[in-house]
Amino acid sequence: MLTADTLNSHQIWHLLTRLGEAQILLPAALLSAIALFVRAQTRKLAWTWTLLIAAAAAITTATKVAFLGWGLGLAYINFTGVSGHSMFAAAIFPVLALTFVPPESCNSSRIPFLLGAVMAILVGLSRIEVGAHSISEVLAGWILGGAVSAVALSVSEATIIFVPPTLIFILLTWLVVMPFQLQASDTHALVTRLALAVSGHDKTFKRHDLIGHRNNQSLSNQPPAQGNRVDG
Repeated sequence: MLTADTLNSHQIWHLLTRLGEAQILLPAALLSAIALFVRAQTRKLAWTWTLLIAAAAAITTATKVAFLGWGLGLAYINFTGVSGHSMFAAAIFPVLALTFVPPESCNSSRIPFLLGAVMAILVGLSRIEVGAHSISEVLAGWILGGAVSAVALSVSEATIIFVPPTLIFILLTWLVVMPFQLQASDTHALVTRLALAVSGHDKTFKRHDLIGHRNNQSLSNQPPAQGNRVDG
């Protein structure tokens, strides 16, 4: 039986998982990138961050299409594609959090970065808790998205990443309000249609196809049980 605590736990995980949706994170990242592009000191960061997010999104989509369309995955680690929520969260939240740091507090920028990283971790864990992804898929998302944040910040020539306070208020309001207002995005349906279109198949592969195939292979490789032998 579900208790009140269990229900609250489910609600928290579902709320956290919504914070990794592209329809919520991408507009926030775009607004921040525009603000960073306006200032010459952060223009390189804006370009690099935007291009890396686009590249990571393309890689993530490619892994999903490869599995849905052709069944290409790693059964041993239960991998059917990179977790998009985990990737976007790791690619966007750490950099986004740094834009909230006032210029006079630049020496404390490590704390917002860590808070952004923690948020990305929570989003990834939520994907496991709601049954959307396996551990390997979330780890792949963290690694890919984390690489985006790390590379973007490493090439930045700015010692202070700053956006106007008005934009900070808009971004915070967006992140707080939109998970309750927007309907959950159905990006999986879009990727599914893409996979069917490029593969030419009538239906997509499912996770149980990958795992079931591996289990069947394992059984076929086992020697027959002694009691099942038939002597002539």
